[in-house]
Amino acid sequence: MKWSEARIQFPNRWVLVEAISAYSANNMRNIEEFSVINDYEDTKLAWDAYKKQHSSEPSREYYIFHTVNENIEVQEQAFIGIRGLR
Repeated sequence: MKWSEARIQFPNRWVLVEAISAYSANNMRNIEEFSVINDYEDTKLAWDAYKKQHSSEPSREYYIFHTVNENIEVQEQAFIGIRGLR
């Protein structure tokens, strides 16, 4: 699905999506095609669903977007790791 289609199909909703086709350029993740897993009215419900999906399939690309946005942008950040407490 394309973002323009999702905005029409799920107006004014939070959508949990899985990237099907995406690439990186200029520190941005460009999502060309995605699959909508579910839509939500409440951001907390969307976030809870995201965490559940991500913990069960951590190698897949999941995102939450609100369809009020004309475009979707995902800025990439380098993972610096987690330091343990001493």
